[in-house]
Amino acid sequence: MENKQDLDLQIPAWIEIWSRYLLAQSPASSGWHGAATDLIHQILLATTRGESCIAATESQILALQHLAVEQYNASAEVAPFVYDDQFVYLYRYWQLEQRLAKQIIRIQQQEVDIVDTKNFQHLLSDPQQKSALEMVAKQALSIITGGPGTGKTYTLARIIAVLHDANADLRIAMAAPTGKAAQRMKEALQHSFNDEKLTELGLMDEGLKQQETLTIHRLLGLGHHGVARFHAKQPLPFDVIVIDEASMLDLQLATLLLEAISPQCRLILLGDAQQLASVDVGAVLADLQQLELLRDNRVNLITSRRFKAGALIGQMAGFIQAQQNPDFDADQILRDFAKAVVPATQLNRVPLSVDMDDVIQLEYLEQLYEKESVNNYQKLSWGFRDYFEQLDRYIANQDPSIELDALVKAFDQYRILTPIHFGGLGLAALNKAMEALFLEQYPYVRHGDWYVGRPVMITSNDYQLGLSNGDIGLCLPHRSQAQQYEVYFPSLDLWFAATRLPKSIQTAFAMTIHKSQGSEFKHVAVVFDSSSEKLLSQELIYTAITRAKSVVSLLVDKNTFAKSLFVKTCRTSGLAKKIQQDAKR
Repeated sequence: MENKQDLDLQIPAWIEIWSRYLLAQSPASSGWHGAATDLIHQILLATTRGESCIAATESQILALQHLAVEQYNASAEVAPFVYDDQFVYLYRYWQLEQRLAKQIIRIQQQEVDIVDTKNFQHLLSDPQQKSALEMVAKQALSIITGGPGTGKTYTLARIIAVLHDANADLRIAMAAPTGKAAQRMKEALQHSFNDEKLTELGLMDEGLKQQETLTIHRLLGLGHHGVARFHAKQPLPFDVIVIDEASMLDLQLATLLLEAISPQCRLILLGDAQQLASVDVGAVLADLQQLELLRDNRVNLITSRRFKAGALIGQMAGFIQAQQNPDFDADQILRDFAKAVVPATQLNRVPLSVDMDDVIQLEYLEQLYEKESVNNYQKLSWGFRDYFEQLDRYIANQDPSIELDALVKAFDQYRILTPIHFGGLGLAALNKAMEALFLEQYPYVRHGDWYVGRPVMITSNDYQLGLSNGDIGLCLPHRSQAQQYEVYFPSLDLWFAATRLPKSIQTAFAMTIHKSQGSEFKHVAVVFDSSSEKLLSQELIYTAITRAKSVVSLLVDKNTFAKSLFVKTCRTSGLAKKIQQDAKR
């Protein structure tokens, strides 16, 4: 077996290829220029971590010669790299930051009709929620953040109701980065819009109750080649645009979105600043959170109603956020965790009920856990038992449509979350193991990859079918053609023949923690071993556990878990500085 330390030092093949290609374009750098190669490697590796730039000295930049230009010349002279103050960028990300910074300032400064809220103060009792209403009522850019259960959607529903009362013809768009997040936003909004208080005050009509939610890609009309139907010259035709799960916004998507915001339009960004940043380059919400010049454009909701006083999941979230001590001591952190949250024991099956108290289970993996892998997989499969049993009822019913909602709810009760794709506790192995255990117990006929009960996830946008990256469906018997399979996508309420779906589709008993953003389950199992060490952080663990409404089961490597409670992600970015510079112009 190769030495792990040596593996860590390896550069991905695509970075090597691009480095050689770029250096070959520079006559002055003919041959192999070590300093330039090292810097190019660092810049490209940074993008894989979601960073738009890296810090570099003037001497390092000189090694790139004319492959890099200063920011003052970048508009007139295009080069692969841009040197902006102490940072060096790929030109693409430097330009995206420039464009996005201009849009942030433009929207912040654009005027909107001020809405009088004095007759609606009683709609919200929390002072931060009231501040959010006041903020949205008088300005174009509003950022509303808060942890799980702090009432972001509840507050939004009342804000929208008040805006709609002031303008009955208000054009509203609701969107989120993924299909799952958009569906969850829709469900939460409909629940909030059905509040009797809003109806009694005449603030609600059927139009608002039927408000649709979209992915941002669908909102912008992004096609196969990444070209948006709506942009600066043809802006989105809305008076209010709400974006949920804004922590998932990357540089490119945020830039395209904000460039399409029309004058006089209100933009409301909702999100949890403690969650993971986007998968792609950028940490837009985190950058906006740190800017003093946007202090009047943001409100942070702090009172959690999901996690009541003493609720374990809320206590764990608070414990993670409180770990700021730079003197890392794994044993001490684990002792503190056992005292403040829960000690390590063994995982058990947890029956789910409507009003159950929070449960957190923690089990540490054995050092040679490969020998225990079958036992571990068996423990992780317990959470799907209700889904398996409901599937039996669906199949047995002469009118299975009666059982469809119950089947979807049973599947959405539980999910396994992992940070990685490969390895014994990676995405591929977990899905394969859950599939094998399922088919061993329920030996349905299998055709290729397809079988009754298979949950699947779309892994890239399919514009022809209208499916988005992250959409999840369930494979079921075809409603009219015997021996055929259909896949039902609850978020779209649509059925597709299994044979029509792209080959890149993935089984989805387990999800990566990144893909789980925007989702919510009654019970989540979070699993990882030491191979996940470099990927784990406070934000990753916080995101994983706050997907759960009632139960978290942790099956983890002890030392890696300790480090994950301490390590905080901080992406290098120049966006905040560019916004400040644009504001002074």
